[in-house]
This record gives sequence, C-alpha cells and structure tokens, in this order.
Amino acid sequence: YKQDKQLVFEMEEEIDEYSVQNIKRRMDNEIQRYMPKEVIFDFSNVSFMDSAGIGALLSRYRKMKALGGETVVFGEDPRIRRILKLSGIYQIMRSI
Repeated sequence: YKQDKQLVFEMEEEIDEYSVQNIKRRMDNEIQRYMPKEVIFDFSNVSFMDSAGIGALLSRYRKMKALGGETVVFGEDPRIRRILKLSGIYQIMRSI
C-alpha cells in the first residue's frame, strides 16, 4: 500500500524461486506507478525465504537507489533476520 511517498510491500508467507517472479513483477509495477521515496518490505507474515528472495530485495534496492530513494525492511522474525544478516542486506538497508 502507498502512504506519503512510502510504498509498503506486505511480503508473502514463502519467498522462494517459485513465488519470486510474481513478487518482483508486482513490486516493479508499484514502484513504477507511484515513484516512492521509500520502499518498505514488511516481513511480518513471512515464514520462509531463500536466495531468490535475497536477489529480489537486492535488485529492488538497486532500482530505488537509482531513483534516489531508500529501501527498508520491517517485521522480520529471528529466522528471516538471520538470513538477511548472513546475506549482508543490513549493510545496505536499514531495519525499522
């Protein structure tokens, strides 16, 4: 959903190679449509994520950086937080 130049993506339960293509397409369409200053990935409902999910986050990060915007993660449970930490996501995105 969109709110004051923020675009919040409520992520799905499982982010894997099978679901990531639809997720990426939806994210790209929404970013193009709203041109937000900040994209927030809400992981509150995510139970699983693999490397395809990390790749999707990284490519959206690069897209937002090119647009002069910021990318943020939110609502990670300990398992997802560990995956994001090991992947280095927290070095380029902040967690709120």
